[in-house]
Parts: sequence; structure tokens; C-alpha cells
Amino acid sequence: MGAYVNPIYPYKSSTEWMTTPPQRKPLIVIGAGPVGLAAAIDARLQGLEVLVLDDDKTVSVGSRAVCYAKRSLEILDRLGIADEACGLGVSWNIGRTFLEEDEVYQFNLVPDAGHKRPGMINLQQYHVEEMLIARALELGADIRWQHKVTAVTRHDDHATLTVETPEGTFDIEADWLVVADGARSPIRRHLGLDIEGRVFQDRFLIADVIMKADYPAERWFWFDPPFHPNQSVLLHKQSNNVWRIDFQLGWDADPEEEKKPEKVIPRLKAMLGDERPFELEWVSIYTFQCRRMTDFRHGRVLFVGDAAHQVSPFGARGANSGFQDVDDLMWKLALVMKGQAGDKLLDTYAHDRQFAADENIMNSTRSTDFITPKSRTSKTFRNQVLALAKHHPFARKLVNSGRLSMPSFLTDSVLNTPDTDAFEGQMVPGAPMDDAPVQVNGQDAWLLDQVGKGFQCLLFVDAAPTAETLATLQAFQQSAVPVNTLIVSPVALSVPGWTVVLDVQGWMAKRYDAQVGTAYLLRPDQHVLARWRQLNPAALQAAVARAICKA
Repeated sequence: MGAYVNPIYPYKSSTEWMTTPPQRKPLIVIGAGPVGLAAAIDARLQGLEVLVLDDDKTVSVGSRAVCYAKRSLEILDRLGIADEACGLGVSWNIGRTFLEEDEVYQFNLVPDAGHKRPGMINLQQYHVEEMLIARALELGADIRWQHKVTAVTRHDDHATLTVETPEGTFDIEADWLVVADGARSPIRRHLGLDIEGRVFQDRFLIADVIMKADYPAERWFWFDPPFHPNQSVLLHKQSNNVWRIDFQLGWDADPEEEKKPEKVIPRLKAMLGDERPFELEWVSIYTFQCRRMTDFRHGRVLFVGDAAHQVSPFGARGANSGFQDVDDLMWKLALVMKGQAGDKLLDTYAHDRQFAADENIMNSTRSTDFITPKSRTSKTFRNQVLALAKHHPFARKLVNSGRLSMPSFLTDSVLNTPDTDAFEGQMVPGAPMDDAPVQVNGQDAWLLDQVGKGFQCLLFVDAAPTAETLATLQAFQQSAVPVNTLIVSPVALSVPGWTVVLDVQGWMAKRYDAQVGTAYLLRPDQHVLARWRQLNPAALQAAVARAICKA
């Protein structure tokens, strides 16, 4: 057994930028954590030049963000690292909740078949960051370590940054600035921007423990276990024999005392109940916080991830919602920077993701209130729910050991075109797309791997489209804001020059309630924009215009 050793990334001189007047960059990202790196990768995939500034020279210390949800893995597929992350991470779908020693509830994150990715993988944040850094560099992102941004000044058409390096301090300008500098966000504080919400009066101990154990790859959560009475404990398996264990401590616990090995090791021995060898890799104390900025956009400055919003760890909504922020933001920013959309499109980033943050905060707050009841009445209710859940299905719906991260349905987004036709199922305008197994060119494939590279239309057919229909679709493909088309069929078709997706198992037709002639318009971030029972060129054109705020 051995603890993870952080890599050290080399400092790269920026003396060429120490000029007066300051040099101007089209896009700067502050922060090389998972969210900032995802933004940089997405920028490069959109063809944008990007500079990343980070005050450190390594990846995160400790596992930190551990659980990466199915939707994040689908985003990482598009960014190009999901195969590597899933290969190293621990995949799981099952979670179990215990009261004392008895299981009272379990759930399955992906109860039906036909999905490429599992409900979750567990993987230490430092591994994810290493993968993201390698991918960003591969794509040509410029990452500058030991470049600390100490000040930002906002202007109407740019932002000016003051950057401190080992060689000196300089100013640099950015047409657009993405701030991903974490929960404490020095930039948010420097700009005097608000962040509001609740800080919960409880403390939790995180221990990353290296040990060989035969626990299954599942999420286990205990209320009032005999090895840690009157409190809660969470167990997750990670890669390389590292186990993440969270112990509830209570608000009166002394954070500095509780982090000491002589305090942590007896807790672990009581839990494990045997003399197996283990090694502490990392220990930390945290408190629950559920809060967000009032507005994620401030002119040319855009906040993402923990800099914009924070939730408690139970539910894995932090890094996962940060990836979704980037997924929403970067296609919009690219269209604006390329002059294909007006900058009011970026207001919809703030609207979409502030709605998602409120949803995450609501769920996280409810979980926190259930896990850490603050009154005798709420604790009695909690314990009675847990006792009933063992025998009565109705009570299991009330058990809340952390409602796990799910993508937001952006049904109120102004970019959506409302339905005019009747549809069944969940794929409403604003919904994140469901995946499905398909075939392309005779090879097994997945639907989501075929989309997410710009606006796309799904056209469901059972025979080759007419020449007139193909001419219409080609015109959309060649427009100022291109819309590419996937032709979806339950039977093999040959349509030269077009991608035909074979719905071999019928999952697409089922999940999208598709009939012959059904058409869907999709956002670049794999959310549904509009759908019709029959393709209507005028309606499609209007929907695209609405989606780029030019309607």
C-alpha cells in the first residue's frame, strides 16, 4: 500500500506578457480544477483560443469530489476522457441505507437497460484532474501554473486581470473571463459579489483510507451504527484500494483535534471491527453549506462551479453541477465569440444554471435536514421513517441519505420551443437527452456519442427521405448556424452523404416516443430544444433562431 503522490507541473514564463499596454486574450479561465479544465477543453473543441491561470502547480490534495454521475460521464465522453475515467474508477448503481445494523432501504440509479454509462463512478478528484490536464494540453490549451490572479477590473467589453508570478506581476486583458476558482473564490470576494444561503451547524470528518476490503462497489450509508452511535457514516469504494469514509461529528467537535491520527484511527478500527492493516491517505473536516451567487453573469465575467454555488457533499452535486455549468455555458460563449449570436444568449446561461443551482440547493438542504436533524421533533420523525422503511414501502420514499445528482430539466428555458404536438415520455423541451444503444455503419454505438457537436436534428423514418427533404436538411447544414441531421431508422437504410442511426433495439423510439416523421431539434449540450410529429422547415428555422436569441 502507498499513498498517492501529487505531480508537480512546470512553471512557464510569461515575461512576454509583461507589457504596457497590457496584452489582450480572447478567453481566460481562472482555476485549473475539474470545472475550469472542462471549460478549457470545451473551448478548444469549439475552436477557441484559451488561457488557463492557476495559482498552484499540482492537482487537488485528497480525494475531494469523489462521485461522478452518469450525466457528468456523458459530458466527459464529449470532452474525451470518460473511457479513461471509467476504466480507472469504480462503477456503481446500488446504494444501501442502514439503521444501526439493519438495511432499511436501497436504490438503483439505472434501473433499466440501454445506457452506455453507469449511474456513478467513484474516482478521486486528483485522478480526474490529471486526465483533464492531459486532454487540455493535447488540444492546445495554454495552462500557466503559479499564476495567481490578484485583481480583476470589469469593463464594458473586457476584463483586466492583475497576475502575480515568481518573475513578477503584470496586467493582462480578456475579452471574456470564466471564473472557476472554487468555493472560497478570491475573485468573487475581490469583486464584492454576494453569495447567499445557509451554513449548517454540523461537522463531518472525511478519511481516505488505503486498505484491502471485500465490501461491494456500492454506496453504504448508516444512521446510528453501533460503531459510531447517534451519528451517521458514509462508505464509498474508490480506485487503487482507497476507501472514502465520512463520519458525522456534530457541531461541537474541534476540527483540529478530530483530524489527528490518534482520533481518526480508533474510529476506523471500531468501524472495521478487525485488525486488518490500513493507511490514512488524507483527512479533512467540512461543514455543510448550501448557497449561491444571485447572478452567475456579470458582463464579460462568468462564474461556474463552486465559485458560483455550493452544496453539501451528500448527493454528489458539487463537481457534477459544475460540469453541467460548463456544458451549458461554452456552446453559448462560442457562438457569441464567433459573432453567430448576440451576447444576451449568455444571460440564458445564468438563467438555466441558477435554476439548476436552486434545484440542487433544495435537494441538498432536504438531505442535510434529514441527516442532521436540529430538533427533537425532526429527529423523532427521521428515526420513525427509518424504522418504518424496513417493512413498509411508503416510508422508503421519505428516507433521505442524500438525493444523488441528476441533470436538471431546463423546461423553463427561453431557448425552448413549446410543444404543439402530443408526445408521451420525458423527452420534453429542456430535457437532458436519454442515451440509447444504436448502430452506425454496421457498428454498435451509442446515441449520445453521435450528438453534442453543434445543433442537431433527429429525423425518424422507416425509408430513405425524399430528395426534397434531404435538400431542406442540407440547407440547414450549410446555414450560418449549422444544424446537422441524424436519420434514425428501425431498419437498415442507405442514404449517401448522411449519417443513418439504426435503432436496432427500439430504445430510441421508446424513449423519444417517435413515430415515422417525428423530428427533434437538439442543443449542442444534448438537451432537447423542440420536437414535432412531422418535420416543418419553417418551424425548425424559427426554433433555431429562438435557440440563439435571434427570434
